[in-house]
Amino acid sequence: MTARLKILAINGSERDGNTADVLRHAAEAAEQRGVDFETVDLRNTWMERCGPCGDCNDRPVACELADGVPGVVRKMVDADGIIFAAPVHGFGTSSLMQTFIERAGVGYLRFDRPLSNKVAGVISVARRYSAGEVWAQLTVNALLNRMIVVGSGFPATVHALHRGDALKDDEGLKNVTRLVHRMADMMQLLDDHRRLTGEDNLLPSGEVNERVGLALNETGASA
Repeated sequence: MTARLKILAINGSERDGNTADVLRHAAEAAEQRGVDFETVDLRNTWMERCGPCGDCNDRPVACELADGVPGVVRKMVDADGIIFAAPVHGFGTSSLMQTFIERAGVGYLRFDRPLSNKVAGVISVARRYSAGEVWAQLTVNALLNRMIVVGSGFPATVHALHRGDALKDDEGLKNVTRLVHRMADMMQLLDDHRRLTGEDNLLPSGEVNERVGLALNETGASA
């Protein structure tokens, strides 16, 4: 039996509120496409902040902080697609999401870019302002990790203030639905290609570690 494709959503909200409601809507859209959907709520994930060691740009191995981040990273690596979803706080992304992209990116993902060629989608939730800025920040983070970012037409930005308001933003939710369908289309296309060719490396990754000044061996791994 063929395994179902899977989307993993990273919820950067501190509350079970509008962002969670939007992701529940996304999960319903995924189920319509026969795609498994799992949400990781960062509010329930033990995350240390980046420590004082200061050797992130020099170390050739993963971060040594013992928290829940590597477990989330493993889930991301196992998924076919990843949604980054966060509310706007203080005209920027939520502190939970910012901590996660710093810890995961610097501590684990930068060494061999294990998210390369996975499908990415981005959702931001805002009362009114900076939805586009947060959407753009998370999109650039996906591109940094060499993911395949799909569009939904208009960006999947949802406007809400009080709990439950997100479910009243019909246009925003429509864009979220479009995003999930586009992700499902691309994931299926890549999976069909993988099955047809028998190759896991669908697209060439080239140099996997772009850190300036770090010695790399001929395979592109840290020396």
